[in-house]
Amino acid sequence: MKKLFVFTVIILCGMALKAQKTFFPTKEGTVLVYKTFDKKDKVTNMLRYTIKHVNISGSDLDITYLVESIDPKDKLVYKDEITIHQKDEKLYLDMSNLIYKATFQQNGEIPVNIQVKGNNMEIPVNLKPGDVLPDANVEMASEKGFIIMKISAEVTNRKVEAIENVTVKAGTFKAYKFTSDVNSSTMGINVKAKNIDWYVKGIGAVKTESYDKKGKLQSHTELVELK
Repeated sequence: MKKLFVFTVIILCGMALKAQKTFFPTKEGTVLVYKTFDKKDKVTNMLRYTIKHVNISGSDLDITYLVESIDPKDKLVYKDEITIHQKDEKLYLDMSNLIYKATFQQNGEIPVNIQVKGNNMEIPVNLKPGDVLPDANVEMASEKGFIIMKISAEVTNRKVEAIENVTVKAGTFKAYKFTSDVNSSTMGINVKAKNIDWYVKGIGAVKTESYDKKGKLQSHTELVELK
């Protein structure tokens, strides 16, 4: 359950595009590697994102990533492709891309017959502390044998809190600090959490922390490699 809702930590990356900064890496072949740790600081998962395709039309962008989830024994759990869009100075991220999809995987692949409903997560290209961002939600369902697997997540109270320095294995960076509330459900089991995320222009999300309703740290994810 602690892995249910994992922000796809590539959504706020930045390189120069014309006269403004965008929040994506736009070079095909770029690789970002993240590790997730539990509350005892034990590695529970690794995520590797590789940019496969970039389509630029004026100030609009479509960027497709290969996502590989790898367990602590270096075994591939699943792989998937996701596409992120930028249009009219806003980023649009399909909320289904934010779900940890190991529940749905079949032979290391994500089946195409998953039913999805919800709205996109919106992120303005130009951000400043104090900005309040729109809520987002998703519900996914898929048949697995005779069982219908269902997962949902709702992200609310999204806010840019500050700009501050943050240190992870990949280095020390000046980052935007985001907070949000996440309500998630797997097969009727509900979990409430508060997330804190740090994003760096030119790199992306470098760290995410997830706290339970009592304010205790349950897990964190950080950037460990960029190439």
